[in-house]
Amino acid sequence: MNMSTALNNALGGLSAASRGAAVVSGNIANALTPSYARRSLELATSPISGNGVRVVGITRHHDPVLIANQRKTDADFAAAKTISQFHSNYENLIGSADDAASIAARLAQFESSLITAASLPDSAQRLDQAARAARDFSSALNSASDGLQHMRSNADRTIGKQVDTLNQTLKDIEKLNARIPAIRSSGGDIGALVDQRQILIDQINELVPVNVVARENDQVSLYAEGGLILFEGTSAQLSFTTTGDTMPHMTVANGLLSGLEVNGRPIRLSGDFAQIKGGALMAQFAVRDELAVEAQADLDAVARDLIERFETAGLDPTATAADPGLFTDDGNRFDATRETGLASRISINVVVDPDAGGDSWKLRAGLGALTPGAPGDASQLHAFGVILSDARPIPSASFGTGSMRAAEITEALLSKAGTNAHAADQRSIFAANAQLEMQKIVAEQGVDSDAELQRLMQIEQTYAANARVVTVVDELMDTLLRL
Repeated sequence: MNMSTALNNALGGLSAASRGAAVVSGNIANALTPSYARRSLELATSPISGNGVRVVGITRHHDPVLIANQRKTDADFAAAKTISQFHSNYENLIGSADDAASIAARLAQFESSLITAASLPDSAQRLDQAARAARDFSSALNSASDGLQHMRSNADRTIGKQVDTLNQTLKDIEKLNARIPAIRSSGGDIGALVDQRQILIDQINELVPVNVVARENDQVSLYAEGGLILFEGTSAQLSFTTTGDTMPHMTVANGLLSGLEVNGRPIRLSGDFAQIKGGALMAQFAVRDELAVEAQADLDAVARDLIERFETAGLDPTATAADPGLFTDDGNRFDATRETGLASRISINVVVDPDAGGDSWKLRAGLGALTPGAPGDASQLHAFGVILSDARPIPSASFGTGSMRAAEITEALLSKAGTNAHAADQRSIFAANAQLEMQKIVAEQGVDSDAELQRLMQIEQTYAANARVVTVVDELMDTLLRL
């Protein structure tokens, strides 16, 4: 080997060592950076001498299977967390079994107040207390229904924000997809851009679980679980119209709520052929269009049972068949065609509400009575109490079959809500643990700081050796020039 060859080899080695040190330093610096993949220097034999070294490029190491599994757990957790939060909030609205302000507790207080009033029917204070207890119960149903609609409206608004985020992120991926091949063809390092694209894909994946398909020239395509094309050369355009404040009767089917579209075409969101499956976006649709609707139906069933009980023929001899009972649908009798949203409209009959100009003595004398009647007659109060404890066919199959007392229906409401909240919380915990374990597995396959430090020491030794060769060649040249 002549001095010229030795010098060229040494200079190539110095250049490779310098690039290698930069790559290893980058690995160490980004060991905890999300979506960062370890880099390594790709070397080849120098074409000049045939035995030197040259830098071919930088290889980005990643395991597509591990990344896909991690994205699956991320999407599952995002969906489970959304569902769990809804059930938890709904349980807080109606109360738990040990909550003195729960719907079941309010009904028990009303039932108890009727018994107390019947024990001393001439007491205006006890009659007022019974009327107010009835009003508190109806107000508890109103508040729960209003809170439920607030959650539904929030879900609708959140869908709109998430769709905007999806559209913007898909556009950003389209820009990166176009830049990456251009930079690679010019000899640049595309690793940072690929990392950034992976971060964007991860963000989309939490909203809509995606399958990533590698294409030529470091391009990718994105498909939702269910087959919807999100990105294939160009990004899809999703559209959704935010409603704002939703009402119980509003649905996608009757056109009062917006569905989801892609490039102007409706997207199937339910059933076996749903085009999007899982993720936070579909969880919000589930809250708005399924869970909240079912919860509203349960509240309406409780309200219907109470109104119908006090509209029972013969319960109040002073009332006509057209008169509303103690509990009303915003002042009217129950109408089966308007059951949806009944819990938000239920109220006590104003004729007995002492705070609305009514007379609580009508609880004793009858709602249609014109005079207070005998102050010691508690028969009507007893009748009102008995109708609450009467086992009747329940208006909703969601609480089971058979006949139930009013208290049993409210207890079934709380039990169902508590069971659903517990089950959703367990699923959320399981999804969180699965996500954590997958993150650990991916981290184990990522940057190993100890191994990178060992490589850095080897690069330092390589650099020193090549620098020594350059020094020796320089000394030989000086010696030759002095001869």
